[in-house]
Amino acid sequence: MSSGFTTNSTPAPNLSPIAPEVRVLGIRHHGPGSAKSVVRALKEMQPDAILVEGPSDANDILPVIAHPELQPPVALLVYVPDEPKRSVFYPFAVFSPEYQAIRYGITNNITVNFMDLPACHQLAQKEENITDSEPGSPLPVTKQDPMAYLAEAAGYSDSERWWEHMVEHRRDSTDLFSAILEAMSELRSSLPVEMNPLEAQREAWMRQCIRSAQSQGHKRIAVVCGAWHAPALAELPSANKDAEILKGLPKVKTQATLVPWTYRRLSYFSGYGAGIESPGWYDHLWTTDDNIAINWMTRVAHLLREEDLDASSAHIIEAVRLAECLAALRECSLPGLDEMNEAAKTVFCFGSDVPMRLIAEKLIISDRMGKVPEDIPTVPLQQDLLREQKRLRMPAEPTQKTMDLDLRKPNDLDRSHLLHRMSLLGIDWGIPTEVSGKKGTFHEVWIVQWQPEFSVSLIEAARWGNTVYDAASSYARNLADKANDLPSLARILDKALLADIPEAVHHLMARIEAESAVASDIFHLMDALPPLVNIIRYGNVRQTDTQMVKRVADGLIVRICIGLPGACSSLDDEAAYEMFNRLIATNSAVVLLNDEDHLESWKQVLLKLADQNNLNGL
Repeated sequence: MSSGFTTNSTPAPNLSPIAPEVRVLGIRHHGPGSAKSVVRALKEMQPDAILVEGPSDANDILPVIAHPELQPPVALLVYVPDEPKRSVFYPFAVFSPEYQAIRYGITNNITVNFMDLPACHQLAQKEENITDSEPGSPLPVTKQDPMAYLAEAAGYSDSERWWEHMVEHRRDSTDLFSAILEAMSELRSSLPVEMNPLEAQREAWMRQCIRSAQSQGHKRIAVVCGAWHAPALAELPSANKDAEILKGLPKVKTQATLVPWTYRRLSYFSGYGAGIESPGWYDHLWTTDDNIAINWMTRVAHLLREEDLDASSAHIIEAVRLAECLAALRECSLPGLDEMNEAAKTVFCFGSDVPMRLIAEKLIISDRMGKVPEDIPTVPLQQDLLREQKRLRMPAEPTQKTMDLDLRKPNDLDRSHLLHRMSLLGIDWGIPTEVSGKKGTFHEVWIVQWQPEFSVSLIEAARWGNTVYDAASSYARNLADKANDLPSLARILDKALLADIPEAVHHLMARIEAESAVASDIFHLMDALPPLVNIIRYGNVRQTDTQMVKRVADGLIVRICIGLPGACSSLDDEAAYEMFNRLIATNSAVVLLNDEDHLESWKQVLLKLADQNNLNGL
């Protein structure tokens, strides 16, 4: 077996040993070269059916993938409606071969179906909560990457680089897929690969889908799958054998939708099992047919100029020359990412790693985020959030952004309410930061950044209400009913007031008044006071009625002053340290409240403690 792929002068009429009408196209799941080769193969073959590796129970969503308003990267999300955290993502970039195959099929009125094991069976076998699917993982679980043997034989130390140079960078790929099939067949037959049961079930299901397409009368069937699976689909064993493998599979009810994805989330740095190193670079390879090096180095120069770093046309010319020379020395058909990075580091960055980190973040990985059509099937909560984001001009963006909100302005106040409601639901779209100085009383500063995984959290939160307001209010009331101590209730009340959900606030106040009336633990009384005083102190800025909170705080201070001397007596060092911290927090709360009667009562109890004999030295 040769260590690299070779091609014939004329395309083979049959790239698969199954039958003349079936062609198995083994690909890398997020590879621009693979995607271009698939499109060329489909145009040549003119199939009447296309089978794509993906969950078979998500076929209804396929037409949306070809929707003109859809902009990759996006992800197919399949989840269990009663347990949304039991979910699986199938990401697609514009350079993903599956995405291009689906678009080609739908736009040309060709039957297109997913052919992988349905997610309803896969999720029934999953013990994890949220799982990145690995439709793009070219290999099952193995003790060693089998493709490393091919890479080593060809003189590469990295199987990823070998695949890129032999497949992704190819331009003469007329017989590429038969070569991939031959290589993968040799690997699977000669290496001790541990095939886990799920992989065996997946491949059995795919073969059954091929048989089904044949039985439906399709004459030219294109099968787009991960390269590793190609040999398992190229020859069909008896249908009974596959049926035995699939017998008795567990099953759960699932739903499917599409959600925006990001290139950063597509990279393997995010933990995605089928991730790639350089989504931004792959996007460049897909969208640029000619002058790849020139266009890339021009983008590098533009980025550096935006950061006020020196980058001239002369730099671009020298960097391109160096990259092409490195590629020639390494016998590569065109400069790859390694050559581009070495040239950029030498010419633009003068050997420094600092600008290279910027290039890696902004260009090689990229923060691009996709879009899905507004009419995509979603839960009402997601639709309401989208409306709020448009109304408040707060688009979901993958890049980290600082948002300074002036709470005296109605629009900024509404933005604050939305971020606090989302936070209350456990969706940390925004993280508040400390604000110092005079403007701290009426300003909030947030670090906002949208994460694709929030889509799952929204689906999970949808059971609390159809709008963000209703969901946050219902969830806060639920938290109040479950809280069993005064400090917990006070913290929830603080969040509810910041989120401006009056129904939940009234419910919480009733719970707090009832709990405070019977609470006897001085520690709990002291822990509950600071968040309540914080509400009173900043309530007017938020146009919040704080009279109910003031009544509760007044009662807490009186009871703290009465019970404190007894609670401070005969404490060991550990208990004294905890009490000391509570005294500091309570003192700050009383001072912040600035009530003369409370200040006098607090001073008197402190004087009494100072004269008390049985106190810990701390």
